[in-house]
Amino acid sequence: MKTIDKVPFDLNTFKYVSVSQAAEIPVMMSEMVKWLNSDIEIHPVLISGITQFQLVHIHPFLDGNGRASRLLSTLCLYKAGYDFKRLFTISEYYDRDRPAFYRKIQSVRENDMDMTGWLDYFITGLETQMIEVKERGEQVIRRDVLTQKHNLNERQIKAIEYILQYDRFTIQDYEILCPEVNRRSLQRDLKIMIEKKLLTAEGATNQLVYLFKV
Repeated sequence: MKTIDKVPFDLNTFKYVSVSQAAEIPVMMSEMVKWLNSDIEIHPVLISGITQFQLVHIHPFLDGNGRASRLLSTLCLYKAGYDFKRLFTISEYYDRDRPAFYRKIQSVRENDMDMTGWLDYFITGLETQMIEVKERGEQVIRRDVLTQKHNLNERQIKAIEYILQYDRFTIQDYEILCPEVNRRSLQRDLKIMIEKKLLTAEGATNQLVYLFKV
């Protein structure tokens, strides 16, 4: 057990005592910085998650504590060699279900400052984002290869991108993607891609679903 002034800080259980007095904030911030700059024998992903929660918990600013905590968390990862090339931010994961994010933050306070649940949520979010970035990268590469190989036009590229993401495609989807183009032209685009053996069509004539054939 390591003590940060009056605030217990356990590296094994990841527990903190709640900050209740504004006068303690400068001390807590100073101790957190010292902790971050020390030789910490914890996995950097855990350090990042702990840091994000702790800055939100200390709440040193009148506004922007959430944004600052995410930036600091990302900085911790970057310093440890996790360079994401601006391909994603952890906020993308949180924004999908903000109530779940707030529940996980609050759960730490409701469970005697035990951060296990929060860290599990944080790591799951980071893993999810990294997997999705990898998948998006693979989709972009595949789109570019198909575009060059089959000399696709801009509308057809949009169709390919959509099918790569959602696995299926309809003429109605195409009309939403290209609202300025008439249906006959869009149908011609799809017919060409079928002829090039890029796509296959299933279903009734007026309810065709287009799928990848390659």
